[in-house]
Amino acid sequence: MATAAQQAIETAQHIVFMTGAGVSTPSGIPDYRSKNGLYTGHHHAEYYLSHAYLMSDPVGFYHYLKDNLYYPDAQPNVIHQKMAALSQQGRAGVITQNIDNLYQVAQTQNLVEFHGNLYQIYCTKCGQAVPFQDYLTSPYHATDQGYLRPKVVLYDESIDQTNIERALTLLRAADLVVICGTSFRVYPFAGLIDYRNSAAKVMAINEEPLQLPFEFEMVQQNAVDFFKGVTV
Repeated sequence: MATAAQQAIETAQHIVFMTGAGVSTPSGIPDYRSKNGLYTGHHHAEYYLSHAYLMSDPVGFYHYLKDNLYYPDAQPNVIHQKMAALSQQGRAGVITQNIDNLYQVAQTQNLVEFHGNLYQIYCTKCGQAVPFQDYLTSPYHATDQGYLRPKVVLYDESIDQTNIERALTLLRAADLVVICGTSFRVYPFAGLIDYRNSAAKVMAINEEPLQLPFEFEMVQQNAVDFFKGVTV
């Protein structure tokens, strides 16, 4: 039998899911900030993922991304699938910090990839889009030898203004905001919640309890188990 929190998701008409790395760890993609995460194993990870490092050592930057961030065989799990199904019904949108492409693979509608997508590659010389498979072979465009990079927001780069506006539009229309798989401490992503519809209920689904400066319902549970119980 569905819990009250699961039933709230099943009945809401304008859900916004705000998600982070914990949504993708069941698909085999390590998160950044846990005790086994990327930032723990690589003490300079934030620098290696910065625009400054890209500019100073573009080849080193390429190899760091290729060796640590790409999981092209990963598949969406039940969390992505249920959120995508709700979005396909026109009842939900997703604003995610994740750059792993799994929401795209799950055919999620009303999707805002707030920090971009590792699998959307372009040439910095000519601007042409390039298949990610080509990028994983070489950081240089075969056509003009321009440097290739993914459309992701690096440290010391700005969030795409269109993504900010689309996220705010979703939140202003929401009757339910569900925070899932994130510590909700990364800004400006976490600050988006301040612009939600004031009548919207806020719920967090996370194995670790969150401390947030507003009223919300904390569902301390494994998100895979939770979403297995949601009917869409």
